[in-house]
Amino acid sequence: MARQARERCESRVYHIVMRGINRQDIFCDEDDYQRFLITIERVKTDKFEVYGYCLMSNHVHLLIHEKSEEIPQIMKRIGTSYAWWYNLKYQRTGHVFQGRYASECVEDDGYLLTVIRYIHNNPVKAGMVRKPEDYCWSSIQAYYGRHENPICLTDVGFILGIFAEERAEAIRRFREHMKIEAQETCLDDKIKQRKTDSEVKAEIESMLNGESVMILRTIEKRKRNEILRRIKVVEGATQRQIARVTGLNQSIVFKA
Repeated sequence: MARQARERCESRVYHIVMRGINRQDIFCDEDDYQRFLITIERVKTDKFEVYGYCLMSNHVHLLIHEKSEEIPQIMKRIGTSYAWWYNLKYQRTGHVFQGRYASECVEDDGYLLTVIRYIHNNPVKAGMVRKPEDYCWSSIQAYYGRHENPICLTDVGFILGIFAEERAEAIRRFREHMKIEAQETCLDDKIKQRKTDSEVKAEIESMLNGESVMILRTIEKRKRNEILRRIKVVEGATQRQIARVTGLNQSIVFKA
């Protein structure tokens, strides 16, 4: 069976998770962490921006904004380069990463701020540190105005600009944002909660009072878009999946 195409983001901003094969460690010592960051730096140039990252022992969180290169090509080059180096170092063969990376679209500023907080809080959630800034293998240092370790990868300007134009004030507000305690659901949790097409179809038809999803192809545009906006907030359903289930063009669903 052919793989399902990945959802494309209008914002071109993606939250990505890469996991070690069989959830094994992909970073065994400090040199491994350093090498992964060097790999991103070499691949990056002007092809994409890194809004955030966190390297854990057996998985990686990345928050990437596409520019001249798309996510599949970016991730292939990062994964292939690091895996080659890792296998050479540890005299092993085979896969380093588990299957395809997981990704989700980050389409608005509100969710962007949720994701960046979620990423930086990963080491806290894992019980590794008490505060996000105590962990050295994430982009939190760059956002707090400190020197990143060891490479300056993070493009902090866009996210800090959401808080304030003046840098010091933006950092102060970002720090306050990081202190907010929230039970956030991001990509790690959504992978487990993704609905099947049948479940999405049943939920849509429930919203339509038992009418077939096919009715969306015939009703007046304003009413159709109003219904689509309600459908798009269904937890566990992607916009691409909604288009597939309803038979509507993807651009209609995205723009509704």
